Amino acid sequence: MSEGSGSWWGRAWVAALEESSLDAARLARGQTYARQGLVDAITVTPGQVLAYVHGSRPRPYRTRIELPTLSDAEWDRLLDTAAERPGHIAALLDKELPQSLARGSGADLLPGPGDLEPFCSCPDSGHPCKHAAALCYETARLLDEDPFVLLLLRGRGEPQLLDELSRRNATRAARADQEGDQRPRISGVRARDALAPRTLPPLPA
Repeated sequence: MSEGSGSWWGRAWVAALEESSLDAARLARGQTYARQGLVDAITVTPGQVLAYVHGSRPRPYRTRIELPTLSDAEWDRLLDTAAERPGHIAALLDKELPQSLARGSGADLLPGPGDLEPFCSCPDSGHPCKHAAALCYETARLLDEDPFVLLLLRGRGEPQLLDELSRRNATRAARADQEGDQRPRISGVRARDALAPRTLPPLPA
């Protein structure tokens, strides 16, 4: 891919499709379609992005790209990683996706070659056709603007994620407080008593 996505995760999204593409010419046409605004009514749901893409016929084609969602175990690892580092949550809220979260949590958020599966109602049997390629490039633009779109594609939306992270943070804080209360107390002397004037005993003969 030459032009297009501005974020590293948006470029990774497009690279996943381009590396499994069988026809560079269809990708180029898809870029042109996306640039011309021929992709309409994009809908993002867990595991799928769907849109209507205008082509040579009067009626637009129904086009979608499917992506596997993460398992519950992968989500647990991802959320634990995010909860351990408050900077991850702050970055997401600032519409940034830390690489250490996307690739270093044991649950890879970014698709690899072959993970993106294109489908289209057009008669073109290309993999992908130019309509699916156009949708892929437009999806990369959405990802640039909001990385929560990628998280939704992987299975969980922003409100659910923030609720789960809030619960995990509350649990971690409560556990830390409990562990603090159970720490052995160190015996000592009050500073007031230690600094009080004292009468020394007489020296020995």
